[in-house]
Amino acid sequence: MPLNEQLDWVDRVLLAGADDTPCLSLDEPLTRGTLRDRVAHRRCELDAVGLVPGTTVALRMPPGLDLVTTLLAVWGGGGQALLLDHRLTDAEVARARELLRPQLLVAPGSHLPRDLRDPPRDSTALAAVPLADGRPAATAHCVVQLSSGSTGYPKAIARTAADLERELDCYARLPEYPAEGHRIVLLSSLVHVLGLVGGLLHSLHAGAELVVPARITPLAVLDAVARRDAPTTVLGVPFHAELLAGRADPPRPPGLQRMIVAGEPTRPGLAQAFTERYGVPLGTMYGMTETGVIATDLTGRHHPWLAPVHGMRPTLAEGELHLAMPASPYLGRTAPERWSDGLLHTRDAASIDPATGRLAVHGRRDSQVSIGGLKVDLTEVEQTLTALPGVHEAVVLFTEGAIEAYVAGPGSDPDRVRELLAARLAGYKLPRRLTALPALPRTTTGKLRRSPETLRAHAAAL
Repeated sequence: MPLNEQLDWVDRVLLAGADDTPCLSLDEPLTRGTLRDRVAHRRCELDAVGLVPGTTVALRMPPGLDLVTTLLAVWGGGGQALLLDHRLTDAEVARARELLRPQLLVAPGSHLPRDLRDPPRDSTALAAVPLADGRPAATAHCVVQLSSGSTGYPKAIARTAADLERELDCYARLPEYPAEGHRIVLLSSLVHVLGLVGGLLHSLHAGAELVVPARITPLAVLDAVARRDAPTTVLGVPFHAELLAGRADPPRPPGLQRMIVAGEPTRPGLAQAFTERYGVPLGTMYGMTETGVIATDLTGRHHPWLAPVHGMRPTLAEGELHLAMPASPYLGRTAPERWSDGLLHTRDAASIDPATGRLAVHGRRDSQVSIGGLKVDLTEVEQTLTALPGVHEAVVLFTEGAIEAYVAGPGSDPDRVRELLAARLAGYKLPRRLTALPALPRTTTGKLRRSPETLRAHAAAL
């Protein structure tokens, strides 16, 4: 779908519907008619500063109505939206600008990089700043996201409107996923794939109401669920489920139907703890920025097995999960170990059940290391740690020829953890260094950080 045809896609797929239908509750509750008016107004503002089909527009905005209306206005004008997490530093934004070369940067005054704040700007007013070194879109992709996961230099991942529409069709076919008249309480970032497509775009497409709490605390989330009696799903990452499951004797809002998490594996026992607290299932999804949702278990009955979504054709090559994808999702040169010959290489180890077609993801394929000639799967060590009583999160690394572990949780006393772990794992699998922290550092998407330098610096700062 060419960029100049996106207006039809936005109106037809995302903004259609009765004027008085509730659709968003971010900074304020909005009906569909009011949202259309806000998007049209923002479109006029962007047209005035040079938005034409093919314009590349970087958005560095906190979650809220301004972000949503600006994104839809960019798409409606045929622009290519480059989504930057508002929590990035100026140095990270500078690297993104160098990589992506946007023509416009849209941000509140307080989120503009310092080199663009002359003269000083109002900290709350939204600014659309032309960038002298920007370049128009060279591809028909409508959105570009930066993803480095928990390690590595950011990758620029691009998707077309047709890619997003295909993923929305996958969500619409899931019987347990929120439908028309339902609500989604979104805890994940709007600029990352789960919040963007599984939350915002699906809610607009399906006729569900999207609610973004002002704060991510158990009480604030449960209050957002309880505001209406409509069937409600909470959508986030395992960290958010840990927060909710950790609350003793919480209220059970009558509209709560389930919580769904994605982004990384859930620790053993989390689903049971969540269901005991709230009486509803904890569903799981597996996906990637490159392709969106891949497989799901929204009922929580088949853990760790997940059913591929409609049209997804997973295969295995030497234990690595591959997905059919006719074109590379990466802007610029594509590394063959990430995409080649029509296949996306997920770099995740997995199994596929030949009888059911369900898949189980076992962790990163590069997690196997050699200790004294013996093979150790770091994922196994990590999962064993998080299965220990009181250990809620763990990261296990192989650095300088040794296994190093970081743990957090109320039962994370290092001596106790070593004793319990020694009863469960062979000696050569045990971490040489084990550090307990109040909480482990996470990425902006809620994933655990796995850089040794980051973890050591975090520990040293305490």
